[in-house]
Amino acid sequence: MQVFDAIWINVNLATMTDNGQPYGAISNAALAVKEGRIAWLGPKAELPETDLLATPLYDGKGQWLLPGLIDCHTHLVYAGSRANEFEMRLNGATYQQIAEAGGGIKSTVAATRAASHEELFVLGKQRLNALLSQGVTSVEIKSGYGLDLATEQKILEVAAELHRTHPIDIQKTFLGAHALPLEYAGRPDDYMQLVINDMLPQLHQQGLVDAVDVFCEGIGFSVDQSRLLFEKAKALGLPVKAHAEQLSHLGGASLVAEFNGLSADHIEYLQEQDVLAMKAAGTVAVVLPGAFYFLRETKLPPFELLRRHQVPMAISTDLNPGTSPFCNLPLMLNMACTLFRFTPEEALAGVTRHAAAALGLTDRGTLAVGQQADFGLYHISQPAELCYQFGVSALTQLVKAGREVNLRASG
Repeated sequence: MQVFDAIWINVNLATMTDNGQPYGAISNAALAVKEGRIAWLGPKAELPETDLLATPLYDGKGQWLLPGLIDCHTHLVYAGSRANEFEMRLNGATYQQIAEAGGGIKSTVAATRAASHEELFVLGKQRLNALLSQGVTSVEIKSGYGLDLATEQKILEVAAELHRTHPIDIQKTFLGAHALPLEYAGRPDDYMQLVINDMLPQLHQQGLVDAVDVFCEGIGFSVDQSRLLFEKAKALGLPVKAHAEQLSHLGGASLVAEFNGLSADHIEYLQEQDVLAMKAAGTVAVVLPGAFYFLRETKLPPFELLRRHQVPMAISTDLNPGTSPFCNLPLMLNMACTLFRFTPEEALAGVTRHAAAALGLTDRGTLAVGQQADFGLYHISQPAELCYQFGVSALTQLVKAGREVNLRASG
């Protein structure tokens, strides 16, 4: 007789594994957890003998269980709002006019530098609570709105505190090479040396960095500058990723692949040689429909190339105040289907299995024995409903590491 900590019965499982069925589905199933991990799953009729009187038993009543959702690309810790710029653009202001009025990323940098740890923590917790209510159990948080050591450290410290105190798991990514701060105007090489020689080593030593990111773009940092950063990250044993090929083709995605990086993100201008390099390196393509929508872009990432070469595609909110002010991962599922023509199965894989791979997390993203017991129970008739409708939550129960999350108490 096996001993479990809890069992779910009368559920349909969307395991998101390659078991030969759409969504990796198992109908009329059961799932058991032990010590925070999935210990057994399969058809209910095959559930091993166990002491049901001594084991908490949850009756899913025919609902669907899916892996906990993963938001693998966010800039979630920041202060300030850029709604005024949104209004200015709609009233005809140009990017240059907005910048001259103090807008753009420097507006967020100024607000984030001025904010206290406590203020940033409260703002971050509010955003995480919104994601938690949607079924999100893991989130990446990037720095990059400090552009100096003190504020980059402050952002990552807040992310670390959120990880310790919030039900959602946090992955901390250092994005000091996000933009050129005003005090280094015209001196991008000098600023990159500051990032490489001062910021990254000190933040890494404090245990605040899980991965290193760079904005490799004409208005950001060159491939050569990005390579220097990646070499430093490699020397420190840190994985890399990049905002790449969003506005032009520079080769940032191929650079990520050269360093066996986790992901290349945005990738509207990705070319076939980049796709081949990403496939060989196991690098995930992260697509960000919120930014595509908000910026009214027309250049689509090369989805057919990515499919043909079987490069995994993850989907994320890109939550940030300037180009994707969306704290809603289900909305991204709908946008990926409507704007990018993803199938619902592709979209859900993009916020589960492939999103986990984009963060280098091998213990989540699917429902399988040995995986962390992160999953949501949804009152839906089929998994596609999670991509079809948003704004009305179908989530009826959320489980993190085998324990039920009190969604009402998370705030």
